[in-house]
Amino acid sequence: MGPFHIKLIIWSTVIAFIDGYDIGAIAFAAPSLIKEWHVAPKDLGVVLSASNFGVLFGSQIFGWIGDRYGRKTALILANFLFGVLTFAAAYSTNLTELSWLRFFAGLGIGGVIPSVVAINAESAPRNRRATLAIIATGMVPIGGALAGFASAALVPTHGWQVLFYIGGVAPVVFALAAIFGMPESIKFMTLHESHRVKMVALLKDIRPGFQVPPNPRFVIEDERQSPSSNPIYLFGSGLAAITPLTWMMFACNLMGYFFLISWTPTLVGAAKVGPQVAALAGAALQVGGSVGALMLCWWLQRARFLAIAILFVIAVPVVGSIGYAGLSSIPALIVATFCAGLIVLGIQSGINVVGAMIYPTSLRANGSGWQLGIGRLGAIAGPMVGALLVGLPVEQLYMLSAIPFAVGAVVCFLVHVLNTARLKAHPELAQGQ
Repeated sequence: MGPFHIKLIIWSTVIAFIDGYDIGAIAFAAPSLIKEWHVAPKDLGVVLSASNFGVLFGSQIFGWIGDRYGRKTALILANFLFGVLTFAAAYSTNLTELSWLRFFAGLGIGGVIPSVVAINAESAPRNRRATLAIIATGMVPIGGALAGFASAALVPTHGWQVLFYIGGVAPVVFALAAIFGMPESIKFMTLHESHRVKMVALLKDIRPGFQVPPNPRFVIEDERQSPSSNPIYLFGSGLAAITPLTWMMFACNLMGYFFLISWTPTLVGAAKVGPQVAALAGAALQVGGSVGALMLCWWLQRARFLAIAILFVIAVPVVGSIGYAGLSSIPALIVATFCAGLIVLGIQSGINVVGAMIYPTSLRANGSGWQLGIGRLGAIAGPMVGALLVGLPVEQLYMLSAIPFAVGAVVCFLVHVLNTARLKAHPELAQGQ
């Protein structure tokens, strides 16, 4: 670990903050939209899910761009796209306009995590690959928490629009700065001869005293690459069952996750605790997620899918308790949402990275994009199912929201068993993970 890796983590942390903020902003704007536009909570299902429809396609589009043209290029383009469209969302006058703008912004939002995971996993020392990537993606919930704090502090005086002004300007500024300062993935440059000059310069940056020989040939010695980035190769090398199971695993967690972050500010507010406390409860959920990612990264680095399966099991009673906590006391509510975030968003940070690590460099951003893209079907379903069930007692709603985590535990354990058998049969694949 040197200055290069510290620089990369700083860049990744900033983009994770921005991505998390833009994902969470709509949930914190929702209570104000209900009042100003005189809409029923059940009518918010589409607008809360709209960005996830965009992510469904954007993850795969930008995953392909990342594998073809570079992780840095994909990140810059994705930030420009969702920054401009998020800023435009502040001028929406009805749910239809806002839904369409959130959909197109979702295309860019979907391009962030696959490339952040890839660029960190591919530039880290072998024994820190998962750890660095989990730390980077684990900062996404903090961005969501910032949206909650901004909502509590600014929305009462400046209106819900201020959330989208902030969420629009920040990614555009980042993208402009990244053009000049953000490094590219080491392994991606190794696979592409056109990056030879940049690769030599990067080696000098990483090890100033190292003399690069003339006309060097760069190789990745610990991975077997696929012939191309064609998605068909996501099912090769023993992954025929594992790849679709990881899609199901993502869908289960994202369904529960997006129900929580989309509806918690509104549902908790309806439990008569006040809008500011509801916003803080939503923020506690997000802060818990980042704390969970940082606390659990060492365990996830070692136990991978087995650790995640155990976390899925723990999530069931923790999430189910939120409704009862909200009716009990404010401190109990904050603690319950914090713990739920720690587990659920800790799971998401883990599967974002551990899921991508089963693929080689030539497929990693693409594989991660498909996992997040197909998984977004669950993210779309979560808020919309919440809209259908919003009339139920809040404690019953949260008990039902724990069901996807129970299913996810079974699916993740199957992935663990199959991947363990795959690596035992092909030990050479283990080095790339």
